[in-house]
Amino acid sequence: MKILSIGEVLWDVFEDTEHLGGAALNFAAHARILGHSVSFISAVGDDPRGQRIVAKMEAMGLPTRFLHQVKEHPTGIVTVILDVSGQPHFTIHRPAAYDFPELSDADLQELTSQQPDWIYFGTLFQMSPQAKALTLKLIAALPNARRFYDVNLRDNSYHAPLVNELMSRATTVKLNDQEVETIQAMFGWSYRSLEDFCRGGTKKFGWEAVCVTRGASGCALLVGGHYVEAKGYKVQVADTVGAGDAFAAAFVHGLGRGWNTLAIADFANRVGALVASHPGGTPRWTVEEVGGRW
Repeated sequence: MKILSIGEVLWDVFEDTEHLGGAALNFAAHARILGHSVSFISAVGDDPRGQRIVAKMEAMGLPTRFLHQVKEHPTGIVTVILDVSGQPHFTIHRPAAYDFPELSDADLQELTSQQPDWIYFGTLFQMSPQAKALTLKLIAALPNARRFYDVNLRDNSYHAPLVNELMSRATTVKLNDQEVETIQAMFGWSYRSLEDFCRGGTKKFGWEAVCVTRGASGCALLVGGHYVEAKGYKVQVADTVGAGDAFAAAFVHGLGRGWNTLAIADFANRVGALVASHPGGTPRWTVEEVGGRW
């Protein structure tokens, strides 16, 4: 498939190391591992961290043509502190270069000529007016592309009108069980179960698919009216940074291949668990390591 991922690229700064990250970049990297053609749109600073991002993307086989260089703002960073279970707590430092993406007319023409099958976007990136305007411009220019919204709520990086608008723009949505609770409280919704939430959101917004991740417990998935809950896989967790983004790439992969709902859920659970067993958001892995028959 041809996939367009627009969003943040940054460095996850741990106590003793830094890993390339950002949900949109992580998603793009994992989609590339799954064999898809990926165009990534973001921005980096005119600084050493930005230069390292370019080099890392090239090594991953991700094109850097649409990676804008910003002189006035530094390459993005997020300070990450892991709790005893490996769950990350983020401090996002903004404004950052990724808040100021740009595409030339030639860039936009190139992207539209590719006719991507999917456009991926998240919430954090859209807090920047310039970033949001560019995302909406791409959505309008590519009306036939399926639109994947990975909710990914981060402290001080979302508000109700924005989340509502992005959910209404999406054809497919992914979020976690804690975000289900946050969104219900935000909008005054009261669904009795995850299935009710998925069906209610689908009825309200017209989604073709929606997935709720549940950490080690697996996920709940509704595709074309068929609802399943799939158990997760136990692994020795290095950290969970990027595991949800890998899950998202596997989710899109299964949808694009037309797999049945349970097969999509199981494959995505396997990929998310595999990535959680490695440090950083973009570890190298292979489909063979996932296990099962695909």
